[in-house]
Amino acid sequence: MRLVRETYLEQIRPYYDSDIIKVITGVRRAGKSMLLDTIKDELLENGIAEDKIIYLNLEDMDFDYIVNASDLNKEIKSRISNDGKYYVFLDEIQHVENFEKALASFRATLNVSLFVTGSNSTLLSGELSTLLTGRTVEFEILPFSFYEMKQYYDLNKMEWSEEFFTNYLKWGGFPLRFDYKDDEAIQRYLTNLYKGIVNRDIVGKSKSADKNSFMDISLYILANAGKELSIENIISAYKKNGKEISKRTVYNYLERMKKAYLIHGVGRYNITGKSALGNREKQYAVDMGFRTINTNTINYEDTFFLENIIYNELLTRGYTVFVGKTYKGEIDFVAIKDGKKCFIQVSYLLASKETIQREFGAYKNITDASPKYVMSLDKIDLSHDGIVHLNIIDFLLRRKDLMLT
Repeated sequence: MRLVRETYLEQIRPYYDSDIIKVITGVRRAGKSMLLDTIKDELLENGIAEDKIIYLNLEDMDFDYIVNASDLNKEIKSRISNDGKYYVFLDEIQHVENFEKALASFRATLNVSLFVTGSNSTLLSGELSTLLTGRTVEFEILPFSFYEMKQYYDLNKMEWSEEFFTNYLKWGGFPLRFDYKDDEAIQRYLTNLYKGIVNRDIVGKSKSADKNSFMDISLYILANAGKELSIENIISAYKKNGKEISKRTVYNYLERMKKAYLIHGVGRYNITGKSALGNREKQYAVDMGFRTINTNTINYEDTFFLENIIYNELLTRGYTVFVGKTYKGEIDFVAIKDGKKCFIQVSYLLASKETIQREFGAYKNITDASPKYVMSLDKIDLSHDGIVHLNIIDFLLRRKDLMLT
């Protein structure tokens, strides 16, 4: 059964009848098409006639005659036969050349509500993007969160245990990976999915990208997600295999990974100066499964794995996230939403006094009164001195609001 992804629907519903264009982006196979299907179902349940809904999957061979904006314009207008509002869904719109022209025309001349999806972050950043300035609202869809994983298991009457957190930590939340039960099958699926994304969205669109070197570099970056990024270390690791690569090429690959939603770059936030800093220093993987397919062993005590899950969860909940910088150290995350912020430290277990002092002590010199959290897998509440301790699994499943003050 299809999971209703309420977290995203809550964000999109206010725009169902608006003439602003709803742009749904995200990595391939994260569930964008399923989300469109859910929106269509809700419209039908709300009394919208089926003939008022137009849906085109532009990766379907049935529509391979739609090559450019003119073709798309003709197709949509041929399906509009009477008065009243139409709801138009265009899945993977990036396959249509100069599609922005068609969207701008639809919005200006037709009574339509437009929903489009795409798998590239440059979807609306080309030369024609000025046609749509101020006329779009974007929603990025990530693979299932841990909470959605539990919902999926409950929906399909599958046995559930919190021990599945280990499974999620290893294999992530791409919806179709739950069709497979054993690790070998899941790894094969995720490896093929990753190769497909590289072929279709990265190498296939560029004559300058070498497939083999991109796979080597990109998988190294994913395997080290959450750690401070060093281009020199990447080049050194590549040289160990007797190969050469330039800084420029590595930076180019990094940007391509971001555009395909394989990673998210996390900027720094100057806590003392209360401002975002320009340079980025950390990258987080869009899904834990893509981290795992290139690591020989999984260290469940690796804080970076846990950080990655918390980062993705914060994105899913609509936070803007930074790495916090102080004069003497670093706070794992500064999460901002609706003009409010909170600080988050992530640890595996607070198993010693030294660890407790280190994680809670990170806030020692921060005078900002915003909520402060330490998250770990401990089941005992170790909150003190106004700093709240949260169990990571509880946080992921219970959807606790971080902005309490």
